[in-house]
Amino acid sequence: MIKLANFFVTLSFSGYIKLIPPGTFASFLSLVILIPIVEYKIISLEVFIAIFIVIFLLSLFFINKFSAYTQSHDSKVIVIDEFLGIYLILLFYDQIKIINPYVTMMLIFIIFRFFDILKIFPANIIDKRLKSAFGVILDDLIAGIYTIIILYILNAYY
Repeated sequence: MIKLANFFVTLSFSGYIKLIPPGTFASFLSLVILIPIVEYKIISLEVFIAIFIVIFLLSLFFINKFSAYTQSHDSKVIVIDEFLGIYLILLFYDQIKIINPYVTMMLIFIIFRFFDILKIFPANIIDKRLKSAFGVILDDLIAGIYTIIILYILNAYY
């Protein structure tokens, strides 16, 4: 079970890559995986949402297993939370798309990483006080929500 948890929470072991910060690499990898799915509407929005919910629930379970086994909280190798943050943003892809998929991808990456790294309120409090799998994920979902808001605003003026 721990091998499966490790594979899952590290996003196919990409959390162990040392060339760039794991969260940065996982965010980019998530966009590369998910943008074609939403851009070319490979699956319906309803299925996309259902998959998000399943991945979210599995993440809670596997982060708990992995954290208990490694006796750590929010280990740097856990990057499924970045995947979920990017995934949340892409649930709103049709409303936040700017110019073309490449510009949109670049803006999502930059804005999401900005908010994920800075952990602006309430993400900073959640990161410090909520020591659970939900806390590991929630600060990235907040970064995703902030990204969605910024992209909505940019779209209003574009």
